[in-house]
Amino acid sequence: MISPHGRGVDERMNARLWGDLPGEGGFAVINPAGEGRRLGWYSWGAPGQIDDLARMPAIAEAHGVNVDRRRIYAIGGSMGGQETLLLLARHPHLLAGAAAFDPPTDMARRYADFGALRDGAALQALARDEIGGTPDQVPQAYARRSPDHYIRQIADSGVPLQLFWSDEDRVIVDQRQETGRLATELLADHPDAPVWDFSGDWEHTAEMRPTRRLPRALARFDLLPWRDVPPLDDVPTREPRLRA
Repeated sequence: MISPHGRGVDERMNARLWGDLPGEGGFAVINPAGEGRRLGWYSWGAPGQIDDLARMPAIAEAHGVNVDRRRIYAIGGSMGGQETLLLLARHPHLLAGAAAFDPPTDMARRYADFGALRDGAALQALARDEIGGTPDQVPQAYARRSPDHYIRQIADSGVPLQLFWSDEDRVIVDQRQETGRLATELLADHPDAPVWDFSGDWEHTAEMRPTRRLPRALARFDLLPWRDVPPLDDVPTREPRLRA
């Protein structure tokens, strides 16, 4: 399992999101200390970062981990979810499955939406530094870091994909126009694509936890027995639009 970290956090914090699940399922999780073109914790899908993620199986093998190349997965939340989707788009033959929790899918939109956040001006400055300017100045650079720029590649990959997004997200406040729209366009392009589309009313990335929907995502990929999946006291507000 490859699990890129979210914005503003490091690999150790990301590793804690997994709890004891790797031991319960008998799989390995690699939490890369990914960096961007210029910044550390704010890689935002930098092309070099995505290429580094694709190298993780080889790096794991070089350190003595037995990697089944037919069973390589990626799961991430927030910016880590964005990079999971970009990894799927740019290296479609690498993965047997992917799941993204509350990912940004349009970096130009994110740049504009940063302005409404408490630290928005600072985030916009970081984005300009990392990406090379504003969306108006370098539109292609923003598109290259946006999963919705790769609809066809993701749809054509045939890789099972789980998408989780919330109407109550206060970090990515327009998730219906981000992950929700991505799911709609994927299924419009390929109605039989292996896509699970879950929505709810949780806080940003709250469901990527060992006591929430992360175990269920793993069980759908046969990485965790369903008998070991803890029950939820609620269900998604919309049943998943399906998959093949």
